[in-house]
Amino acid sequence: MAVNGSAMRHCETVGCDKEARLQCPTCIKLGIEGSFFCSQECFKGSWNEHKQLHKTVKDKSSEKDEKSAYNPWPGFSFTGKLRPYPVTERRLVPERVARPDYADHPDGFPASERAMRGSTNIEVLSEEDQDTLRLACKFGREVLDEAAKVIAVGVTTEEIDRVVHEACMERDCYPSPLNYYNFPKSCCTSINEVICHGIPDGRPLQDGDIVNVDVTTYHRGFHGDLNETFLVGTVSEKAKTLVRVTHECLDKAIQAARPGVRYREVGDIIQRHAQAHGFSVVRSYCGHGIHRLFHTAPSVPHYAKNKAIGVMKPGHSFTIEPMISEGTWKDNIWPDNWTSVTADGKLSAQFEQTLLITETGCDVLTKRLDNEGRPYFMDSL
Repeated sequence: MAVNGSAMRHCETVGCDKEARLQCPTCIKLGIEGSFFCSQECFKGSWNEHKQLHKTVKDKSSEKDEKSAYNPWPGFSFTGKLRPYPVTERRLVPERVARPDYADHPDGFPASERAMRGSTNIEVLSEEDQDTLRLACKFGREVLDEAAKVIAVGVTTEEIDRVVHEACMERDCYPSPLNYYNFPKSCCTSINEVICHGIPDGRPLQDGDIVNVDVTTYHRGFHGDLNETFLVGTVSEKAKTLVRVTHECLDKAIQAARPGVRYREVGDIIQRHAQAHGFSVVRSYCGHGIHRLFHTAPSVPHYAKNKAIGVMKPGHSFTIEPMISEGTWKDNIWPDNWTSVTADGKLSAQFEQTLLITETGCDVLTKRLDNEGRPYFMDSL
């Protein structure tokens, strides 16, 4: 027992309230505050209960060491500071929830989507199909709203995925990312230098992070797709600027969407605004047609001078989802075959909405319904 010469404490033995200067030596080594006793007799009498405190702290320390030592890809060179954490098993979906064709396929193979690969034909949705798409998108927005409620310092992306999955189940929606080409989770969570397709895991969000949550819901045979980038805690000004400009890129592209606009023009609008602020536009991924198929024609590149095919017409449904990076537009893929990161390890942000072209313009089917439709990051500015 060590003797503490500072202010007097009270004995921690139950029923004893005497002044105490003796401190447990094991607690000192483990960094446990308190643990004062008035005498050796009180310390020995409380030992059976007190030693459980040592065990609890040691167990937590061991768990922390295991997580920090987790390295599934020895020798892999990461471009930034982010590292993978353990990923839990995929979540189950009740039989009552209708699912897309890839949901139960051993390789997550979307047969109906693959059958249309290479086709540039853009489907014009009937009024009935448009109504069903609107409902799927409405649910997608509600699910992302639920995720937004839990994003905070210390919350893991695994927890965000749990919230997304349960919100989908409550609405009889299948989470479209789940098992799509074997993607293991119900949403994508992309932190800092991750461009897109980050896999939710046990990493707690840290003060200063930016995190994108990408949600897609499948309901009555249609998919609704959207994402937002969120600010976690106190974020740097450069990160705030990147996030703001990325949203502005999407907003300017949406404002231009109407019948007669060529899909390739979207990239001109986005790149012009991103470059004006010193940022780059990721070229490896693009917006896409969406309805009964998760990804289909048209392709909607976000960079200028692209060769996208097609002209917007009433009844077309598609996403615009610019990924804007602080440095280079080039990307690398982690060995999980999903996580796309910036090649220079610098920040990247993204926003996405599902659009439906109307006779006079477009409807944003996944827009936020409160705060005048502003994204969540604006709430904290």
